[in-house]
Amino acid sequence: MTGQDGTPPDEFPGGTPPGTAPAEGAGRPLALHELPPPVPRPRTAPASPSPAGKPPVARRARISRRAVPYAVALGVWGAAVAVTGVFASDYRVYLRFAPVLAVAVLGPLVAAGFGVRLLFTRRVVEARAQVAAEAAAEHHRFLRRLDHELKNPLTAIRLGLANVSASGRLDAQGDGTVRSVEEQVARLTRITGDLRKLADVESRPLERLPVDVGVLLEDAGETARELPGGAERDVSVSVPRVPWPLPTVAGDPDLLELALENLVGNALKYSGPGSRIELRAFEEDGYVVVEVADTGHGIRADELPYVWGELVRGSDARGTPGSGLGLALVHAVVDRHGGRCEIRSRPESGTVVRLRLPSA
Repeated sequence: MTGQDGTPPDEFPGGTPPGTAPAEGAGRPLALHELPPPVPRPRTAPASPSPAGKPPVARRARISRRAVPYAVALGVWGAAVAVTGVFASDYRVYLRFAPVLAVAVLGPLVAAGFGVRLLFTRRVVEARAQVAAEAAAEHHRFLRRLDHELKNPLTAIRLGLANVSASGRLDAQGDGTVRSVEEQVARLTRITGDLRKLADVESRPLERLPVDVGVLLEDAGETARELPGGAERDVSVSVPRVPWPLPTVAGDPDLLELALENLVGNALKYSGPGSRIELRAFEEDGYVVVEVADTGHGIRADELPYVWGELVRGSDARGTPGSGLGLALVHAVVDRHGGRCEIRSRPESGTVVRLRLPSA
């Protein structure tokens, strides 16, 4: 029996179609034994995500295209087996077609081996990329949280020290203690600031503008001369102009300037009065190579592999202000631009830091 619009009554709430008088007891709630059995819904498997955001149809078409060579090879192999069965009694025919049969039989096996190897290599590369991305995201979250957790306590400590110093109740020993604590608080503040910069470098959107590295080097040279101790060093800048100028670098000018400032600051800090600091650039094999060289204290050979790490300082850097994050910032900036960092150093002779940036 159907309702006025041809719909079965059990498809309406309470089992009564519109326009039909309710049956006796239709307004009361139904007991469990009076409820109709649930209608099973057809279960459909969720569409699996396709690589590179391609729809499943496109993925199936791509898989089909890849399967064509294997299908052809399998057909040739079957034909070869059939020919062998027919002409097996005539050994001359068998010898004549032996090379073709060998290729037809071994071809699918070799193709299958290459296919398995290609699939395995692709899976390994994808797994490594995923692990690297997860590690980078976790590292970024750690830096952000560390900056947040340290910023407020350091602010409170600075205010407390300022109040103690302003009270005028400290003797000479207490005043020296307060100054020592202020220096350590300032060092922790620099570290948190550099950690914030490092997190920003690793996560901020990267601009791709044509950057004149020669102009950046000239500005870095001027900055070096104006920094404390810069007037006591011989700072020079060398940028080729003829027969053609340096090519530009596609990158973020602010980040590249930050990297050069850190390198120049290190050259000033770890060299004495009268030392020479050279900033130079040249083109090499499609790269713009930037070098910052100094005749400073140098770095021990066993410490060179670790200088690009975070919060790493050399054994000879004690007593020199710094956070141990300058070269880590430089490495992060160059890595974001698809470049490479290199360092050479000799104790008591000097250090050369080389940045290789892809030219535009």
